[in-house]
Amino acid sequence: MGTTRSEPGTAARTGRSQLLRLKPVDAIVAQHEETGGHGLRRSMGLWQLTALSIGATLGTGIFVILGEAVPLAGPAVVLGFVLAAVTALFSALSYAELAGSIPVSGSSYSYTYATMGELVAWVCGWCLMLEYGVSVAAVAVGWGAYIDDLAANTVGAVLPAALSAPPGDGGVVNVPAIVVVLLAMVLLLRGTSESARVNAAMVVLKVGVLLFFCVVAFTAFRAGNLAPFLPMGVAGVTAAASQAFFSYIGFDAASTAGDEARDARRDLPRAIMLSLLVVTVVYCLVALAAVGAVPWPQISGSEAALADVLSLATGQTWTAVLLSIGAVIAIASVVLTVLYGQTRILYAMSRDGLVPPVFSKVSARRRIPVANTVIVGVLIALLAGLIPLGELANATSIGTLFAFALVNVGVVLLRRTRPDLPRTFRTPLYPITPVLGVLFCVLLMFGLGASTWVVFVGWMLLGLAVYSGYGYRRSALRTGA
Repeated sequence: MGTTRSEPGTAARTGRSQLLRLKPVDAIVAQHEETGGHGLRRSMGLWQLTALSIGATLGTGIFVILGEAVPLAGPAVVLGFVLAAVTALFSALSYAELAGSIPVSGSSYSYTYATMGELVAWVCGWCLMLEYGVSVAAVAVGWGAYIDDLAANTVGAVLPAALSAPPGDGGVVNVPAIVVVLLAMVLLLRGTSESARVNAAMVVLKVGVLLFFCVVAFTAFRAGNLAPFLPMGVAGVTAAASQAFFSYIGFDAASTAGDEARDARRDLPRAIMLSLLVVTVVYCLVALAAVGAVPWPQISGSEAALADVLSLATGQTWTAVLLSIGAVIAIASVVLTVLYGQTRILYAMSRDGLVPPVFSKVSARRRIPVANTVIVGVLIALLAGLIPLGELANATSIGTLFAFALVNVGVVLLRRTRPDLPRTFRTPLYPITPVLGVLFCVLLMFGLGASTWVVFVGWMLLGLAVYSGYGYRRSALRTGA
């Protein structure tokens, strides 16, 4: 009996073709429209999507990261927030265009699958796990700091250090961080509409509290607190921007809700741009008010920076109490919305066969991915309870910057390969805008420390190992599922 021999290199070429194979845009959109998001309920309008993005963004950097960014730049931390906002803006414009062209769940993972192929899509999705999953844990750690601050100013007692800080920060386990993640998980299990309503209420409350902070802090504003404005030079501004960029993570959260938006093509781009505008204005106002009200060395290193600023500026405890209540609400909102985004990223990847099918199973009654939500919630709760804030924030920033750079590249590729594709939003000043988006993302990536790069490279290597062992063999494009 004869045997069939393949030509030398055929297997290698076949493997490469799968790694570079695109998931056609038309197929992605048709899958969304024909199945209604595989059972997910389309219940979100423009306001809910905008609130989702604001909820995922507003509060994280100002309430938590400000105290870590100030030592890097001094009063020029305000410029750091501006630079981070410009970087986010370039990427937001690209996100808005792709969200209007490919209006499905999955965010930049789905966009890169349609423009750069399966391997790059996997790498992007793996980075999104770092962005969403780890940022939830990082924010939850900061929530615990404000809970302690609130308890100290109201009942005069705080949790023991062993129960309010992770190993490496003087504790054993961060119980408040675990609690807030599990509470968010329980709320998500009640349904998307219920979660969206609660989030919208929390967004209104936290915007009000931050405006209150600005009013009080500006009454104590002293121009002398801004001098010298650049104590660490331009390098300090770049370093602060790299740290502060963590605070802008979340504006893309609306793009994870494509399968649950009532009019995704119209509303996703609008929600992304509106949310970034609101967040940028609030962040810059609050940062300026903080460094103008109190000499910047007194802010350095605090995980409850804004509450400390009001206490120092006014000498009154009630202002810090009110601010801490706002921070608790704001950070809980971030945990809720970013945890939602993480589950929907995994839902999209599971639907494509790259992660286990349990993540795309939707409850017929609740119309949500129940098992996905429980698995992600429990794992992130453990991460939040055991890992220090600083390491989590830096790892999140570098993964996000990499994913954002890919989105900017995706806009260029899709304009070239599918110029006829319907677009409800077009990135202005093309191709300058997406090119600048890539360059700014790279600039901030190199502003992060060597240890962060080591974590990032290790995460990427782990991701490639997971893909080669699971995703490559079970990909829906490969199996025809």
